[in-house]
Amino acid sequence: MLVQPTVAVLGSGSWGTALAALLVRNGTPTRLWGRDAQALAGIAATHRNQRYLPDVELPPELTCEADLARAVRGASIVLIAVPSHAFAAVLAELAPLLDADIAVAWATKGFEPGTGRFLHELVAAQWPDRRAAVITGPSFAREVAAGLPSAVTVHSDGRAFARQLAGLLHAPNLRAYSGGDVLGAELGGAMKNVLAVATGIADGMQLGLNARAGLITRGMNEMLRLGVALGARPETLIGLSGLGDLVLTCTGDLSRNRRLGLALGRGVAIDVALREIGQVVEGVLTTDEVMRLATKHALDLPISAAVHLVLHGVATPADALRALMARERKPEYPHGLFGTD
Repeated sequence: MLVQPTVAVLGSGSWGTALAALLVRNGTPTRLWGRDAQALAGIAATHRNQRYLPDVELPPELTCEADLARAVRGASIVLIAVPSHAFAAVLAELAPLLDADIAVAWATKGFEPGTGRFLHELVAAQWPDRRAAVITGPSFAREVAAGLPSAVTVHSDGRAFARQLAGLLHAPNLRAYSGGDVLGAELGGAMKNVLAVATGIADGMQLGLNARAGLITRGMNEMLRLGVALGARPETLIGLSGLGDLVLTCTGDLSRNRRLGLALGRGVAIDVALREIGQVVEGVLTTDEVMRLATKHALDLPISAAVHLVLHGVATPADALRALMARERKPEYPHGLFGTD
């Protein structure tokens, strides 16, 4: 009989909780760790995450552990699901705790703030030879936790580990695919947050469905051009981790990035909007890193640049719209599908 590996899920927010619940329902022994010991005790006692997923009953077999060392002890896989700004700190805490044979995966989307480094670069710098994978794709935590049909993709340089992890996640209501383009998978999962803010702003301004479709399509073009410049595979970006996640976050009101854009488009101040959302909005930090990468590779990404200006208070949404609409008329692909325009 095949023995199921034990998984330690680090991060007891909505996504970490949803993934932990999914794994347990699939028969995988799973421990959930978070920094708020009181909240974890509440999850253990009530089988609900009252702050993030109050309407979802969690499996009683899910183990909650507030001590990080105990959470990872004996685990075969550590799955990190914390916000991107906390990712490096969690890696540093894990460094003295993990045996060499423990694999690391993450479901965090974004870059390291201030450097623009991809999260897989942080993992490789900490552990050059460790099995590692990213889980991404169009997947709102609330719907995954509730058992609604969903799809994700797992990418790793080690295809066997990607398939193993996808197998642990695969369920009757969740299809888990696998691939080998970690950079492309991470770029899609991060950059879609910036573009979701843009479409939210447009919808908040009531610019119509045509504008939304145009922003999604041209935003996809920006993602592809930056991806090709960085060495990502185009097929990764037109798959679940890129196009799939882009469509979801640009159109679904469960997206915190879209909700931020909606508020800004209606004239709400950014600090007020962020306070009302009450959770980390990854697109705010990610926009800075996307523009850092665009500058480094001499790419003109007008939609991303417009979001950057709005988030930093340099331009109003109306100013940004006028600037986008006033851009020079040109062929859709003047230098080929992935050329600059």
